[in-house]
Amino acid sequence: MCGRYDLNESPQILALYFRLFAEPPTFRNADVRPTNTAPIIRLHEGQRLALPARWGLIPSWSKDDKIAQHTFNARAETVAEKPSFRAAFKRRRCIVPVSAFFEWRAIPGEKKKQKLRFASPEQHPLALAGLWEHWQRLETGECVETYTIITTTANDFMAPIHDRMPVILGQGDWDAWLDQATGNPLLLQSMLAPCPDDWLECVPA
Repeated sequence: MCGRYDLNESPQILALYFRLFAEPPTFRNADVRPTNTAPIIRLHEGQRLALPARWGLIPSWSKDDKIAQHTFNARAETVAEKPSFRAAFKRRRCIVPVSAFFEWRAIPGEKKKQKLRFASPEQHPLALAGLWEHWQRLETGECVETYTIITTTANDFMAPIHDRMPVILGQGDWDAWLDQATGNPLLLQSMLAPCPDDWLECVPA
């Protein structure tokens, strides 16, 4: 799973690295959690932009926002069929930019787990595969945009810590992942594999 992450990049770095049409507003949060608002990268009127959304996907048909407590992650194995995610998987895919994500490791003889920080050895942002959705609050008509992070089975590097990990997209997949016209489910599923071991390093947080 992926339940906490750090995003601490300058607008200039995000715009250059992810080839955005415009620099996003400054955003820094070393401990992004579900229900927090953070930038996601998606196509908006044909332009690649970083736009704010709330973590915890709320399907358009949901009567309230309580479902978001359970939809901050989507499993790669079921994302195409699960009612909460299947519409977004077809048409509303995004990249969740992170500086690092966190997991916790049990320490023999200690009650408190050790917090670990997973980041790129090259210190560039990671591009996590995500989905986004529009939801309208019935009481007020407010439109809320939300997102989820897709997880897959752990690679060999991650497996000693956790059996799941976020899907990390390589740069060669970004265009197809974000493009609504990419409708081939086999192509999309092929992107949802564990990343190579050398894409990550791990240090105590």
